[in-house]
Amino acid sequence: MSGSQRVLLRTVDVARESGYSVQQVRDLERLGVIPPAARSSNGYRSYTSVHVHALRAYRGLAGAVGPVAARQMLAELRTETIAAAASAISSVHVRLARERDEALRAQQALRAIQDETNTPELEQASDAMTITELAAALDVRPSTLRFWEQEGLVIPERVTSLRARRYGISAIRAARIVAALRGTGYGIPAVREIMGSLHQLDGLGETQRILQQRLDQIATRTVALLRAGADLAAVVTSGQEPIAG
Repeated sequence: MSGSQRVLLRTVDVARESGYSVQQVRDLERLGVIPPAARSSNGYRSYTSVHVHALRAYRGLAGAVGPVAARQMLAELRTETIAAAASAISSVHVRLARERDEALRAQQALRAIQDETNTPELEQASDAMTITELAAALDVRPSTLRFWEQEGLVIPERVTSLRARRYGISAIRAARIVAALRGTGYGIPAVREIMGSLHQLDGLGETQRILQQRLDQIATRTVALLRAGADLAAVVTSGQEPIAG
């Protein structure tokens, strides 16, 4: 147990160091974001620096993955091995990187759709994807692609006597844009309207704005996670040692 962990803090001290209010500290303790505070003989709470690190880590993690997922993750990090905890944190970085890559691909698809207005492109059979391949590329379920087809958002071709779905270049581009829009939080009716306007100048401009907004949001979440790095490391390593009372 380190010397810093032996220094006992009052609720007001933790609030000041973490940037939360006294009531928020108590609420977040109740929600399991931080370990339960030790109680003195007179009933007062006693905290340590670990609690401050956990609260700071929660702020960044909540910005990256949302408050519910952040609460669950922090609770798990305190009981995991260092290797398992590091892997969990790395997976968040990987998820954000993948979301960014998909948003960039959607932007590329949008530019290609814009170019098609003047230079139509012939699709090659070798560029086509099956529903399983496209679902894996977008990290969605095949049932999601079937639902998008039912909603008129992404229309594949039907080939062979079994009527198997085949997604050509245009359908793949549309799917990437739909996936990015859905990831931004747009509902199906709004996505349908946007996709219907893609071959209009104003529609292309609005979609580009939305995709750039998506990239900006991912960048903000990534920075929040990076800022939480040192505090997350402190939480992970503190899980190997008992919290002082």
